[in-house]
Amino acid sequence: MDAKNSHINYVEFKAKDLEETKEFYKASFDWTFKDYGPTYTAFSDSGLEGGFEKTDTAIVNGALVVLYHSNLDLIKSRIMEAGGKITKDIFSFPGGRRFHFADPSENELAVWSDK
Repeated sequence: MDAKNSHINYVEFKAKDLEETKEFYKASFDWTFKDYGPTYTAFSDSGLEGGFEKTDTAIVNGALVVLYHSNLDLIKSRIMEAGGKITKDIFSFPGGRRFHFADPSENELAVWSDK
């Protein structure tokens, strides 16, 4: 895919444990990973490429990345089974529904659906 000016091209997160983080996103969303040394892993098969950088400091998440899934109940269940925590249960908004979750490193993301 060609990069386009002014389009989101990559997203990067911090992670306390890279292996735990990779296992979580693989189990929940079937993402794939490529390691670049002991402190960085890149992900793909997510709709947008990005990476996780290992950190030992507290993680403060200033951005909310929103993923899409047509079946919120199914993906919510997969997230919880993989060790994620629901931080805001499913709620409706104009145009759809969504919920928020925290991954094992406490990054907060959301999943929405128009279904």
